[in-house]
Amino acid sequence: MLLEYFQMIDRVVALSPEAITVCSHVPEASPVFEGHFPGHPLVPGVLLIETMAQASGYMLLARMGFARMPFLASVKEAKLRSFVAPLAELTIEASLVHEGSGYSVTSARIVSDGKRICDSELSFRVLDFPDPRLEAAMRKRAAEIGLNEVPAP
Repeated sequence: MLLEYFQMIDRVVALSPEAITVCSHVPEASPVFEGHFPGHPLVPGVLLIETMAQASGYMLLARMGFARMPFLASVKEAKLRSFVAPLAELTIEASLVHEGSGYSVTSARIVSDGKRICDSELSFRVLDFPDPRLEAAMRKRAAEIGLNEVPAP
């Protein structure tokens, strides 16, 4: 996990057409922690939501064979249940709830040491890649974390 570069996912653990499990290791130090909070570093809640969105997004990319790009459109009923400190090991799970009409909806959650950290329902607008460089960057990062394409059901 590189918080300051929004690289939230370290490795894909499991992938199916309708679900993904990924893991993330929170770094010991990051510029993010300097202001959140001095003397009591915590991963900001918005970055936990981003982590769930990235896990969901990678599942959708694989499901679509990288043909289109999912962009986060809404966060529904996000619940931040616990704090996340440096060095935490996170497991992120996301599953498909709905797909169609240019949108996809997922349900996602983060768990650490068997304890639920947060969960939410996330909606994505699915569009053509606006630039070939974005598609290339997404494919490169997906390969780095071990994401493989899966056939759509």
